[in-house]
This record gives sequence, C-alpha cells and structure tokens, in this order.
Amino acid sequence: MTDTRTAPAGARKPIWPKVPADFVRAVLKGHSALGLAFAAVIYLVCLTGSIAVFAHEFERWEHAGAPRIDSASPAAVQAALAEAVGRAGPGIEHGYIQMPGPDLPRLLVSIDTARGNQAWIADAEGRLVAEGKTPWTEFLTRLHINLHLPRTWGIFLVGLTGVALLSSLISGLLAHPRIFRDAFHLRLGGSRRLQEADLHNRLGVWALPFHVTVSLTGAVLGLTTLIVGVLGMALFQGDVGKVYALFVPAEPKEDARPAPVIDLQPMFAQVARLAPGARTDLILIEHPTERGSAALFNVDRGGGHLSKTDAYAFRRDGTLYHAKHAAANNLGEQILASIGTLHFGWFGGGIVKIGYALLGLGLTYLAASGVTIWLARRRDKGRPAPGWERVWTSVVWGQPAALALAALAAIALHPGMTALIWVWGVVTLLALAASALTAVRPLAKALALIAGAAAALTAILHAVLLPGSDPVAWAVDAGLLLTAAALGWRAMAGERRTA
Repeated sequence: MTDTRTAPAGARKPIWPKVPADFVRAVLKGHSALGLAFAAVIYLVCLTGSIAVFAHEFERWEHAGAPRIDSASPAAVQAALAEAVGRAGPGIEHGYIQMPGPDLPRLLVSIDTARGNQAWIADAEGRLVAEGKTPWTEFLTRLHINLHLPRTWGIFLVGLTGVALLSSLISGLLAHPRIFRDAFHLRLGGSRRLQEADLHNRLGVWALPFHVTVSLTGAVLGLTTLIVGVLGMALFQGDVGKVYALFVPAEPKEDARPAPVIDLQPMFAQVARLAPGARTDLILIEHPTERGSAALFNVDRGGGHLSKTDAYAFRRDGTLYHAKHAAANNLGEQILASIGTLHFGWFGGGIVKIGYALLGLGLTYLAASGVTIWLARRRDKGRPAPGWERVWTSVVWGQPAALALAALAAIALHPGMTALIWVWGVVTLLALAASALTAVRPLAKALALIAGAAAALTAILHAVLLPGSDPVAWAVDAGLLLTAAALGWRAMAGERRTA
C-alpha cells in the first residue's frame, strides 16, 4: 500500500493519533521493501489463482464433447477401472477415480505407472470414451501451486509468497493510520498517482477479509512440509510419518504379488451404509493389481459446511481399516480440513467462484499497482527509474499475453503440458526483452492487444474445433471474448490518455 499523507481539507483526527511518525515511516519503508522483493511472484500467483478458480470449468471446456453424467453406478465405476488398468499396462502404482459432481459431471479415471500418468473419461456404462488429459488446466493450476518448479521447492516458494503477501497487508495497515477512516475517500480526476494510490488503499481495505483469508491459507498450504517437519521434531523425535498419521490413513501392508483388479463394488455398498445419502467424490487406490491393494473413499456429506468430507479406507478383501467422520472432527481438525476449501473457493457454487475471481483480480491489481505507484513517486521526486518502469510493465502486461498464448496453443495444437510451459516461458522472456527497446505505454498497449487477440482467437478456434453441447464450455468462450474486449478497451484507453 502506498502513502496518502496528503489529507483532504477539513480532515478529522486520525484513528491512531498517538502512533509515532518514525514508526509509521519505518513500517512504510518495510512495506515497500517487502512488496518490491516479492512483487513479481505475488502478482503471478494472484493472477493465476484468480483464473484457476474456474479449474473445473476449464476441464469441461477442454473436453466440451465428452459425455456429461450426474452419477455413476458401482458397476460402471468398476468397469471403467478395469478397462483403464488394461490400457495402462504393467507397473501400475496408483489409480484415481473422480466421481461425477455438480460442477464436474464427468467420470474420470487416471492411472499412475512408472512411465507417467494416463487418464480417460468414461460414460455412464463405464466405457472409456475419450482421453482425460487437460493440459491447459494442469498447466495453469501447477503454475499457481508450484510455479512449475520442482514440486517441493515450488510449493515452498509459493508458501513464502503467501507469508510475504500477508505481511504486506499487515504492514500496509500499520503504515496508514487513517486507512479505515478514509475507507471510502477516493480522489478521482486529479493526479493520476494519487488516484491510483487511493484505489490501491481502498481495495486493500474493502476486501481485507478475503485478502487475509487467501494469503493466510495459501501460506499454510505452501508451508505444510515445514510445519509437519517442526511438529515431527517437537512431538515425535523427528518422525514426520506420525504427524501425517494423525490426518491420513496408514499405508496398507506391502504385498506385491499379482492379483485381479481390486473390486470396489462391495466397498460402495459399505459406504452407502456408513454414510447414507452422501456422495462419493474421489477414490484413491493403492496398487490396484496387487494383493496388498487398498482403496480410500472420500465422501461428501454436503450440508453447506466447509469441513464435510468423510474418509473410509478398505483393504482388498473389503475390510474397513480406517474411518474418519467430518462431524466428529474437533475444532482444530475442522480448521485444518477447511483450509483448502477456503483458499480455493470450493463452497457455495458458481456465485462464490465468480466472487473469488473478482476479488482475486482486485488482489492482483493491488500487487501490480503497489510497484507502479512506488515508481511514479520516485519520478515525482526527481529520481526516475525508466528501466525498471519498462521491466515492470512487461511483467504486468506480459503475463496475460503469455497465459493467453498458452491457451491458444492448447486449443490449436493440442500439445502436452511441457510444450505449454515453453510457450509461456518464451513469451515471458520476449516481453522482458522488449522492455529494453520499447517505451512504457507502447509496450503496455502492444502486450494488452496481443493478450486480447489471443484470447479472442482461442474462443473462436475452440468453438470451431471442439464443438459440444456443454453450456459451461460456451460460458468459458464467452468469458474469453469479454476478456479480449476488456483488454482491447484498456489498450486503446491508455493510448487516448497518451495523446
């Protein structure tokens, strides 16, 4: 957040009149330093998180012609698993079955082998009818979760970014004693820097509960490995396995002798008795073709609670060896179980997702405008940094262009996720290189127009190449066209201000 110490005429006394000026200056300096140090990563994580809220909708968009089903019988699930195991070949490690749900009406079976992961979409009879890979969705979500770095290090870095974002929010509040009193004070139509500073500070206050929630939960999710390590050292002499055992079922006893595909149907019957009326959401299977196989059923109890998932684990012979009921969780367990739901907006349906996306874009603007205002203030004080202004412009406007071109490549060329990482990386580097040759406004305009054109072309090509009857896919195309229009308007509006 930025300094707004230019008070309006007739201003009342600040809420915290006794805060020493030196303390405010020191906190403001720390706020700026923290924001600048993590600015690019915070911006990227916030931007991708705002888009990734619609991950399930993008999965449907990538397979617009695949069959939609509301539910799948145990016999159909078993048939789909058996066919997927047969297609995957030897060396199967794990199986995952995503059951049809309200926002993802698909039966999806994926199999892990030493050669990688394969996935298929099944129809209501359990026949595999389409490949289930969704490279664009996977590219986008992994960029948000671990920045496509080695998984442990990437998640840890994103967790640190959550800590930096939360610290920036707190230091921003401390550095601006008048921020709550001026919560609805906007200086529009005057100095552009003051106008943007007011909008930066107001957005920080208006959506503060959301900002704190996603940054805090993101930090906890990203730093889980560190937290578990500390708990293991403090409570179990460094045995982190005992910490995980508090929350997840123990691994089944190893028995690698070959066996027929594990039969899930008796387990479905037990789940129906244990949780009548509930919906099985996800099934995780360990070694489905070995005698030591086991299956974990995650069961959605519904009811509008954030912590609502029961877990039942069965051995191959159908013996229940682990049961965890959401209703029996203590307060700490309920908080832990709610972290992912709160962070990703997995509650309340489409309205909540749209709200999360808009609030996330507000947080993205907060990250981008903080650096922009800091650079503008330097210029006003006679210490301009034109090189950094161009670099920051290439970061802010280069990422929408890189993401849109990756989406276009996904629809036009159907490559794997690795190719999309290359597209995104090359466009990012080209945008940074362009900052050495182009002024700020032409650079911003060009990148915004590229992003808009790529978004529009993606929607058009998708409608032509991947037609289907799924209304969600049409909604995604419409959203892309609206995004293209907004980017084009933004580019031309910036040009008019320059003229």
